[in-house]
Amino acid sequence: MDTRRGTRSLGRALPRTTLIIVAAVVVALVVVDVVLVSLALGRTAPEQNGAAGPIPTFTRSPDSSETPRPSASADADAASTKQQGRRLLAAVDGQEAWRASGGSCGGPRPVLEHSVDGGATWVKVGLGTDVGSLMAIRASSAELSILAGVGDDCTATARTSTDAGVTWAAGAPGAAGAGISTDGVVLASGTVQAPCADPIDAFQGDKTSVVICDGQLEWRTGEAAWVDVPLGGVRSVGVDGGEYTLARVGAASCDGVQIETMSASDVTPSSSTTPIGCADGADTDNTVTIDRAGQDVWLWDGTTVRVSSDGGATW
Repeated sequence: MDTRRGTRSLGRALPRTTLIIVAAVVVALVVVDVVLVSLALGRTAPEQNGAAGPIPTFTRSPDSSETPRPSASADADAASTKQQGRRLLAAVDGQEAWRASGGSCGGPRPVLEHSVDGGATWVKVGLGTDVGSLMAIRASSAELSILAGVGDDCTATARTSTDAGVTWAAGAPGAAGAGISTDGVVLASGTVQAPCADPIDAFQGDKTSVVICDGQLEWRTGEAAWVDVPLGGVRSVGVDGGEYTLARVGAASCDGVQIETMSASDVTPSSSTTPIGCADGADTDNTVTIDRAGQDVWLWDGTTVRVSSDGGATW
């Protein structure tokens, strides 16, 4: 046997074994190093609780589900503007009548005027420096009564004159009829909540009351519940005995203001009106105002005052 051959094989095997050992040691060190690095990163990383959220900001977008509500002052301003634009008319007969602008407390003052020639000319009448608004006027051959907003707080006050507005005295409650204020409908018994959001005109007689609203007429006896009568386009009401006279716009058969009548008693939601006549070419905005004394009907629309002597049939 050649002993040198065995010696050479052993010499070659030793280095191979050493390399294997060295490689195993290196792998082990790498594994240990990876574990240590992972542990170190785990200790220094920030704590996480689920998925990351959005970055917060300090700008708030409006919620589309929120509906802005007008402030109380905005409501009061709107009501004051409506009062300012309201017109009043009180007929005595076919020649004499009184008219007025509503004015508004803290704003433009009301203007009261008198005509004795069928509306051809008008003379301004003094109201007193404490009158800030007018809510109603009612006239006869003997006297004129007004419902005025008086003083800094615009208190609803009735006043009456027997000398065509030269002097004024305290009037009886309801002497001037019903009025519309920023607080509601002013009746002889006091101010009540309006039966609609934006009343246009109001009337009070001995037994019944009427409030004209946009799209309906509200009627009641005494202090009973209001009766809702669907009537679109009504702008003003006048009274003669047992009938209401209505000024109505938008009627298909009238290019202007149509005059209609309806019973003033036993009113129901199905009560109907009777067309009487048409004031052709009359301005049909919200300033339409009428009043009636017997068969004489006065209509104030835009800048024009018209008089009918046959209950509104012709003008």
